[in-house]
Order: sequence, then C-alpha cells, then structure tokens
Amino acid sequence: MAEMDTSGGGGHKKGPGVKKGKKLSTRVDLTPMVDLGFLLITFFIFTTTMSQPTAMRLFLPKDADKPEDQNKAKESGVITVLLGKDNNVFYYEGQLDNSASNFKSSNFKDIRGVLMDKKSRTNEKDLVVIIKPSKECTYRNVIDILDEMSINVLKKYALVDILDIEEQLIAKSEQNAGGAN
Repeated sequence: MAEMDTSGGGGHKKGPGVKKGKKLSTRVDLTPMVDLGFLLITFFIFTTTMSQPTAMRLFLPKDADKPEDQNKAKESGVITVLLGKDNNVFYYEGQLDNSASNFKSSNFKDIRGVLMDKKSRTNEKDLVVIIKPSKECTYRNVIDILDEMSINVLKKYALVDILDIEEQLIAKSEQNAGGAN
C-alpha cells in the first residue's frame, strides 16, 4: 500500500540550537490499482452485448416438380429495373418490345414512385421485380435498389444477369443523355 520512509536525512544542525524536522518521503504501491483495472475491464467485456450482424431477410421460392413451372409470373405483374452507371436507373414493364417503346429512364430519387405505382396497380401475388445490374453500376446502387425493395415491402424480386440488348439500350440512353447536356 502506502509507505513512509523515515530513514536518513535528519539530525544535522544548521546553526546554533536550530533543529530541523525530518523530511519524510512517501511511496505509493499501485499494484492493487492495476488489479482493479483489469477486474473492471473484464467485467465490462463480459456484461456488454455484442453487436448483432445486420442481414436482409431472404424469402426463397418453393421448389416445383417441373422446372418450367417454378419461375412462372404474369407478364402484367413484372417490372424490370436496370441499373446503369452514374446512378442511372432504367425500367420497363412486362417484356421488352422490339421497338423498346416501353423502356424508360429514371433515377434513384424517382424509382420509389414508379415501384409504388406498379404495386398499387398490380395484385400483390402477381407483382415481381427483376433487378438487373449492368457492368458499370456500383455495388452501392445494388444495395440501394435492394433497400427500395425492403422500404416498399416488395417481397418478390430477383437479381438476374443483364441481357445484351438491355446493355445496348442502357448505353444508347446514357449516350443520348450525355449528348443532351
């Protein structure tokens, strides 16, 4: 603990008849304080709750006997979302026309309204969103569109590879948008 050193340093007179008091030095032993620190650290480590990993809940389709019956969806209930570079979002409903007249451009700010509009016009069991990221889109864009699915409570969606014709339409639309600026 604490000690007082009473040895040495005294007994000399400075001048006739003057006695000086002894100087006492103190020494504090900090060993118990280190033990207490480790006990506190151990206590806090054992009593804290570890952060839980955050993960998105995934709903998988039921297996079907025939593969052609497994992924059937009504064409009127399908909306395809294509992710381009520079936060561009493109979409079309149903199947892509030969003339690409139903191919539309949007952005992440407006895509929520498009998805909510499609949800309001379509029966919930028929609604399917197909997400197709292009080679130029960022990982953040994919996460943002998955967040939109969660925010809008869209339970049926699929992440699918993009087709060549869709990539060509995206490139053409982005080129036209860049030329218009």
